[in-house]
Amino acid sequence: MSAITPAQIALLDGSLAAVLPRVTLGGLAGRRLFITGGTGFFGLWLLSALRALNAQGLGLHACVLSRDPGRFLGRHPQFAGQPWLQFTAGDVRDFQAPPGCFDALIHAATETSMAVHAQPQRMLEDIVLGTRRVLAFAREAGIQRSLLVSSGAVYGRQPADWTHQPDESPLACNPLLPSSAYGEGKRVMELLGAICQQDHGVASVVARCFAFAGPGLPLDAHFAIGNFLRDALQGTHITVQGDGTPERSYLYGADLALWLLKLLQDGDAGQSYNVGSDLALSIADLAYQVRDLVAPGLAVQVLQPSPPDAGPPQRYVPAIHRARALGCAPWTPLDEAIRLSAAYWRAG
Repeated sequence: MSAITPAQIALLDGSLAAVLPRVTLGGLAGRRLFITGGTGFFGLWLLSALRALNAQGLGLHACVLSRDPGRFLGRHPQFAGQPWLQFTAGDVRDFQAPPGCFDALIHAATETSMAVHAQPQRMLEDIVLGTRRVLAFAREAGIQRSLLVSSGAVYGRQPADWTHQPDESPLACNPLLPSSAYGEGKRVMELLGAICQQDHGVASVVARCFAFAGPGLPLDAHFAIGNFLRDALQGTHITVQGDGTPERSYLYGADLALWLLKLLQDGDAGQSYNVGSDLALSIADLAYQVRDLVAPGLAVQVLQPSPPDAGPPQRYVPAIHRARALGCAPWTPLDEAIRLSAAYWRAG
């Protein structure tokens, strides 16, 4: 895959510049961070945010674990040769510890491809064994504070009469279903963090992440908004695989990165925070919104008709009261997120 263009880099930088004034992150000044999952969608936005903060003089340092640092740097040359950034090659389950001490950890490594979801045992083992190794490293490296990037999948299916999944929800995914491997793995990850906090004093903050949009999100994976953008950019009809009634909400990548850094800095130890937008829309409405903004007039094809007695829609939408109390909000409107995403891919 070729390197992204200067226009694409400028779009990432501009997106962050628009929201950086919304949050204060001075408490991270001079900190050394260890980051897993630093080269995917989350990682691209996190590293872009750190790059922007360091341009303002924050003096952050980051070490990123990656299976293939060279591939990431070849794709994203804006991070090559940065004095504040280093990479260590390895797998999250058994990586060799980089030298030195670190102040804080962001553990965001999880393989989310459809191929891995089709192998639930591998999915579960990757999450659990990876978390064990990362937390062991945290103890060895003197890390005092961790942000564990979890998922709204820990709650299982959202009840039909709930418009939003609350932060304090007691619900859990069904452990009798192999399809729950991802959510159950994330639940165990959270538990391991709580045990590490109790036994070793490594403060653990949990970010339960929902759905996202923005440059860097794959156009050929299992993300509806990415697939709709692909169809619109290619000028083919936009295909909605189901009946279009499920409801989702989407937080923009620049907002996501700053939320995660804010939670790392100010989140309460031993607490979970829903991360996502609380502004819901149906999958069908999303398809039409992408069409209208990116390729007006393009046909939208909904493959399955909705039965007349379908009842309330299936929802995956967070309530975000705890994050809002820290000053976080969905700052970038969805229509702007869609426009920026289309502009990013067109500039490639």
